[in-house]
Amino acid sequence: MSNTMRKMIIAICFFTFLAVANAQQAQAQIPGLSKITGAKTPSPELINDLTKKLSITPEQAIGGSGALFGLAKTRLKPEEFSKVADAVPGMDGLLKAAPKQEDNSADALGSLASMIPGKAGGIASVASSFKSLGLSPSMAMKFIPIMTKFVDLKGGASVGKLLGGALK
Repeated sequence: MSNTMRKMIIAICFFTFLAVANAQQAQAQIPGLSKITGAKTPSPELINDLTKKLSITPEQAIGGSGALFGLAKTRLKPEEFSKVADAVPGMDGLLKAAPKQEDNSADALGSLASMIPGKAGGIASVASSFKSLGLSPSMAMKFIPIMTKFVDLKGGASVGKLLGGALK
């Protein structure tokens, strides 16, 4: 085997190794998320549940769940939210990934209120976040049972009830 041939084989092996290493790292991260949170996918199990059950992208699942957990954080006592946060790995990353809410979201709020009469009061506050993710504001209602069940399984029924009550 010629010296040139050996160098080519070594180069191919090296670049193959780099490609595999990069692919493995990419699987652990969601594109664009590191710009938002600087970390790997927060709560991969929850995000996987949301993406599969709702047919949405991981970015939408992360942003939407972050917005809803943010709402719960404002409605629960700190010690109560701490119990919810303890049940959800990567809670800080989810909260950081939530889109900033727009102040002029009257259209989205009205749209959500008409779709979900009686329940729109609290959830309507995340309508602009969902809209900025490319999701209809009513999609927030579909997140809640999945998130509540996840927290229930990971933190216990009482913690699941805390979250469910905060998101009513």
